[in-house]
Parts: sequence; C-alpha cells; structure tokens
Amino acid sequence: MTIALDRRHFLASASTAFLLACNRNENTMTDTTFETLGLIERRSPELDMLIDKDAPIEVLADGFKWTEGPTWDARRGRLIFSDIPNNRVHTWTEADGLGVLLDPAGEPNGDVDEFAAPGTNGLFYESGTDSILICNQDGRSVDRLALESGERERLVAGFDGAKFNSPNDVIRSSDGAVWFTDPPYGLKDGETSSGRELDVKGVYRLSSDGRLDQLITDMTFPNGLALSPDEKHLYVSQSDPNAPVLRRFAVNADGTLSGGEVWLDTSTELNDDNPGLPDGMALDTQGCVWATGPGGVWITAPSGEILGRIYTGKATANCAFGDDGSTLYMTATDTLLRVRTAVTGAFFS
Repeated sequence: MTIALDRRHFLASASTAFLLACNRNENTMTDTTFETLGLIERRSPELDMLIDKDAPIEVLADGFKWTEGPTWDARRGRLIFSDIPNNRVHTWTEADGLGVLLDPAGEPNGDVDEFAAPGTNGLFYESGTDSILICNQDGRSVDRLALESGERERLVAGFDGAKFNSPNDVIRSSDGAVWFTDPPYGLKDGETSSGRELDVKGVYRLSSDGRLDQLITDMTFPNGLALSPDEKHLYVSQSDPNAPVLRRFAVNADGTLSGGEVWLDTSTELNDDNPGLPDGMALDTQGCVWATGPGGVWITAPSGEILGRIYTGKATANCAFGDDGSTLYMTATDTLLRVRTAVTGAFFS
C-alpha cells in the first residue's frame, strides 16, 4: 500500500521550525507553543490503536549537529540525549527546556583515543542504579555514569585484547546484562581507519558477572538494538545503504542468540524524499517496533506488518519513549522532536 504525502505542508513547516529552547539560558517552557513538521502516515487501520494520524510532530529544540541516544530519566522526569559532534550530552524538560549534562561528554576516563572522533552516541538510563550507560566514542568504550554522584566508570573497552571499533548503541536487560553494537562510525576515518583492531562489526553482551560475549558477527553495520517486552527477541538494525534492514534474533536461556531473520527491509524506500537509514528503535507494550529508517520512524506490528510511519523528512537517528510512557521522543539530524502516542512504551507499565 502506498500513501500520498503532503510534501508542501511538510516543507513549509520544516522551513520555519525553530524553538527558543535552543537558547542555552534557563527559561520557562510551560506556556510554549512548539512548531511542528512532518505527518503521520497510516498504512493499516491498526495504527489507530497506537497513534492518532493527526498527532502533531513537535520541534522541541534545534541547532544541533547530530542528535542521538535519547533515554528517559524517570527519577528526574527528563530526557537525556547526545549531540555527537559537539561532544555534549543534553537534558530536556517541559519546564526548563534545554540543559547540558556533560560537556565534554566523551573523554573523562583517561586519554582520548587518537583514532576516535569526539563525543558520545547511545545512552541508556538504568533506573535501579540511577545511572546512564554511555557509548563513549572518545574511549571506544561503554561507560556507566552515576547521575547523583557524577562518578563514571569504564565497563568495557575491547574484546580478546583488541579495542572495540566504536560502541554505538546500548541497552540493559532485566538480568543486568549490557548489550551493545560496535560499528566503526565513531572512528575519524570510519571503516578505513588504521586504528581498527577488530575486523568484525559485532554485537556484544556483557553479563552481570563480567563475561563478555561476541554474539553477532555477520552484520555489515550493526547500529540500534532493542529487546522485546518479554526479552525473548532482540532486534538489531543495519545502517547499510546496500542492505538497510532490521533483523530479529531469538534470545536463548543462556543469553546466546539464534535466528536473525530480516524483520524490516527498507531498501525500496531509499530516495531523496526519505533521508536516513535504519538506526535506533524502541518497542511498546504491545510488542510493536518503532524503528528509525528512511524518512522517519517506521512502526511494525509483532507479526512484522508495517502499520505506518512517522514522517519527519529528516535522517532520524533514534527514538525513545518518555514522560508517562506515551510520548515518543526522536533525535532527527539537528533537532529534538516528540509526538504523543496512544500506546505506552515497553518497560513503563
């Protein structure tokens, strides 16, 4: 099924999208009316159970270089996200607008790796420890930052004696294991970097007892990842223009993976009107996958059926549910966006 898009409406909205929250000064946001962009594409009537087709896509802040890694700090009621090239980690709340959590974001744990581009990528809030997991490009590592004390530790920085390429996205399962992807995007010269020590662009699992396993070795550019609500499946995106897909793996009792079938193939959608590749994602309590891809965020049912798309018209890197679980925040190129949903994000219930 194809859907006609009102591109004139989108372009007019996008060209005027601006928000005073980009001002780094503190200000009050409670009475702010936000600019909007894009539209909700409905490809199945089932989408109506997840999101209103007329829901506005609000521009909360802009003026960044490349936003990534959104995660919801439930204790403080705020979003935390990365602006990678500017080497900052930001916060955003309805009341206070934009803030800065880390500046610089990537380098506090020792020397900056000479081959690494600065900044942080994926983030993940751990409610039990009141910490965030950080994909640290500067250190080519996964770190943990305690939000109350500010203490930061490096959890892992290599596999079998070799440095990681550049950890990109990170999540945590209920058993305490940390899962992350390791493409070379955070290296100054990317895939051709002379500093690469691992040929594999892998997906890893760091168990709570410190064991590190390399779980996936056959993906060209693994990027975003997310677990299903029951943690029986792991979804991993591949940001490869020649194979822009989302794969689904079964999680076995011992933490290993099996399967790996293609869940979503976006190759036919790549064109100038649909910038971006499969990247970060989030799941809702119904098991639907909200995955970034060409043109915005793709919404698929647990069966794999495409239900619709949040069309931002921007390369949209990542997304996360926040507030009471019924708001989807999106990091899209130089902007921070949100849209209200009719379903709650997984792990909020």
